Amino acid sequence: MRLAIFDCDGTLVDGQAAICSSMETAFASAGLPAPDRHDVRRIVGLSLPQAIRLLAPDADDALHRHAVDAYKEAFRACRLDGTLEEPLFAGIAEVLVRLAEAGWTLGVATGKSDRGLASCLAAHGLADHFVTLQTADRHPSKPHPAMLEAALVDAGAEPADAVMIGDTTFDMEMARAAGVRAIGVAWGYHTESELREAGAEHVVATPAELGDLLS
Repeated sequence: MRLAIFDCDGTLVDGQAAICSSMETAFASAGLPAPDRHDVRRIVGLSLPQAIRLLAPDADDALHRHAVDAYKEAFRACRLDGTLEEPLFAGIAEVLVRLAEAGWTLGVATGKSDRGLASCLAAHGLADHFVTLQTADRHPSKPHPAMLEAALVDAGAEPADAVMIGDTTFDMEMARAAGVRAIGVAWGYHTESELREAGAEHVVATPAELGDLLS
């Protein structure tokens, strides 16, 4: 059993516009100054409460909770009114098919909620590709290894036969903590040097290069 586990935002899809917009709405609702969009992109991949604590370190717990709830409401509103944009990165759909044909079992480990991930995958017709979906609703935030440990159990795979594919240092650190290989992607939100320093064995420039590496 070979298991390839993908991050979602910044790896499968480019959700930065929706994330930044929802975060700005959430901070305004909580009466907090709008976070810099660069800072928001830097925390993509963390679970929402942890991300907001990092973006507003001087706010109290009540304001953090308010911002978390306001973010969820803003993101859900975008989904319901049809303005949510989470486009697939070019070549992702093809590499998922290629890896499956090469004998890889596929999974996702993401800071999204169960609802958010299910909606995203359904919108792109990708849900059937994955046998295990791990989200922030059921696990501690990355880089804690719980998501990967659960994915390994779901798929019946050993750590030595698994790889985590992501765009942030949180993904690489999570992989190291779980004892699985880490592959960084250069089209997301953290730099190649950061990914390598966090433990990436390889950093690929395109989905096609990822397919070449694994198949």
